[in-house]
Amino acid sequence: MKKCYIEIGICGLSCRLCPAYHRETKSKCEGCKSEYRMGAACPFHTCAIKKKRIDFCGVCEENNTCAKWRKFRDTGKQHDSLLSYQRLEDNIAFIRKSGMEEFEKQQLAREKLLRAILKEFNEGRSKTFYCIAAAVLEIVELESVLENARAKSKELDIKERSEVMHSLLNEVASNRKYLLKLRR
Repeated sequence: MKKCYIEIGICGLSCRLCPAYHRETKSKCEGCKSEYRMGAACPFHTCAIKKKRIDFCGVCEENNTCAKWRKFRDTGKQHDSLLSYQRLEDNIAFIRKSGMEEFEKQQLAREKLLRAILKEFNEGRSKTFYCIAAAVLEIVELESVLENARAKSKELDIKERSEVMHSLLNEVASNRKYLLKLRR
């Protein structure tokens, strides 16, 4: 099977918004369907890709009755792992309605904004926070925050720029009732 959409997890999460995907070390993850990750013990890889030869659990004929996927989705409503699962159900619904290609376009836009935020505002300690924000906020909100942060931090050093970005992201999160931390 030719794996498509390497950076979209079989479960519907976007690898492009994961801190491990943005590492600058040998331990950088290239995505859930990359050769490296395919060697890991994952029940979704085994079932979806190896047995059923599908890219996304949401298109499986057993998706409504699959206990593994249901447990994962139920857990994702309250807990996160390395990345935020807060939009998992929204992602699944979007993929089912609009398809993987449209979801990929959306995730590329989010990733582009995240990369700009990381490049311009990461003081070395905010990658996970920015990844969560990129996953949780709407794209137009991210664009607005980035534009405002750039305008407010032109002459500031990296630490001060990071503080401006944190403040703006937290303001949007507070107003919209978003959670910008991992739920453990």
